[in-house]
Amino acid sequence: MIKMLKRFDMMDFKPITTPMITNLKILRSFESSLVDPSKYRQLIGSLMYLVNTRPNICFAINVLSQFQVELKHDYSIETKHILRYL
Repeated sequence: MIKMLKRFDMMDFKPITTPMITNLKILRSFESSLVDPSKYRQLIGSLMYLVNTRPNICFAINVLSQFQVELKHDYSIETKHILRYL
């Protein structure tokens, strides 16, 4: 898990107590800009590997993995939220 945080440059961020925002309205955001999905897909794949040992992030990973085709900036922010939880 430490290697994954270093890989995605998330070692210096403050930790948080929840894996996902409970009132997630950004998933319906149409105004956000599109970004390159390659790093997002790598991150989702790494988090899916962690689901076997950390079942508390399963729902958040499931929701965010549905948006891999047209990746918007808001979704990549939410994956960083999960990394801060870890």
